[in-house]
Amino acid sequence: MEELMYHSTVDDEEEIKDPYCDPDHPVNVPYDDVIAAEAKIKDGIICTPCDKTRLSEIYGIHLYLKKDFLQYTGNFKERGARYTLLMLDDEKKKKGVVSASLGNHAQAICYHGMLLNIPTTVVMPVVAPIMKISQCKKYNATVVVQGRDMAEAKRIALRLAKNNGLTYVNGYDHPQVIAGQGTIGMEVLAQVPDVDAIIIPCGGGGLIAGVALAAKKLKPSVKIIGVESEKCPGFSQSMKDGKPSKVGVEATLADGLAVPLIGFNSFETAKRYIDRMVVVKEQSIALAILRYVEVEKCVVEGAGACGLAAVIEGQMNEFKGKKVVSILSGGNIDTTILGRCLERGLAADGRFVKAKVTISDRPGGMAELVKLIASLGANIKDILQERAWVTQDVFSVEVICICETRDMPHSVELRDLLRKHYKKVKMDIPEVCTSSKC
Repeated sequence: MEELMYHSTVDDEEEIKDPYCDPDHPVNVPYDDVIAAEAKIKDGIICTPCDKTRLSEIYGIHLYLKKDFLQYTGNFKERGARYTLLMLDDEKKKKGVVSASLGNHAQAICYHGMLLNIPTTVVMPVVAPIMKISQCKKYNATVVVQGRDMAEAKRIALRLAKNNGLTYVNGYDHPQVIAGQGTIGMEVLAQVPDVDAIIIPCGGGGLIAGVALAAKKLKPSVKIIGVESEKCPGFSQSMKDGKPSKVGVEATLADGLAVPLIGFNSFETAKRYIDRMVVVKEQSIALAILRYVEVEKCVVEGAGACGLAAVIEGQMNEFKGKKVVSILSGGNIDTTILGRCLERGLAADGRFVKAKVTISDRPGGMAELVKLIASLGANIKDILQERAWVTQDVFSVEVICICETRDMPHSVELRDLLRKHYKKVKMDIPEVCTSSKC
């Protein structure tokens, strides 16, 4: 294992193209490649379960979860990475491969490179999660932590490939990567043969391209629904434009989907099979992560939670009473981010609320407020007093209470009680959830 820093030269002004991803001649991956991938990788990949979730009772959909976060590295990327490595000729295997990734593809290719004794180099931008960088180092890979974003990391990786004779492997657009991801579609149809729809997270597009290809070939009637965060709707925009289109990417809980320009091969392969694209809100993703922890007892990263987020928002209501598979693509979420996600999920669920109440600043004023909140069975998690910006009079204080409640109706009940006793009350009630079933 090494950790390197790449140093740019004047030659870096020359644009290096990925030979496997030509925008002018995109590849339409054939189904036969998916069949070949299944045969090649089955000894090194887990056939993950696809079980019906207890969440089905809540949302009225027979919802099945394809738990590909149970792969060794915690994500589906192992399938495409292993197949691509296996298909290298002996000379390329000896020289090794290089790739750029925020984390999941990097972990997958480093792990299987180690298993297959193929030298692996990964370029990870400085914004990549620390946990994923650390994991790549454990797999005896050469790790280059450099580049402000994925675009810059990719340029560095392509330069390293050219200078060192390495094979560059695009994590979502290499044709063999797409074929490898398609094996999920084959497994889903074998596990839930009467499935009506498959919900697939979309980042660069490799997953939806492979799964849609395989699923539609095996069962043409199945509906393919792609889902993205509102912060990075690259595939949705590309479907509208009829070609891969660059979009702005903002910080998102679904960091694994934060790709500014989707793959050309992925788009060419997937476009005829996708029935609908769905864009979900960030707070819905947080709530979905919370649901998986509380109900399914599993930790799923934001990208993998997007499918349930679409269900929570009511965007899958057309499938009430039908069988739907949601692909849980990864579980590699930073523990620090997980804590924030759970808090945001509780807030979106109406179980974590902030109340601003103006009360008397005389002795007993605070005690009365606390007693009132306690009388309803709510729990105060934090409290802050603000005096300087209260304009009513000098004998008033604004109190900000962070309260924990049982559910949304309980929060509404607390708000109404406070309004009954105080003239000035402001309490945030989330819009994403309108009933206790959210």
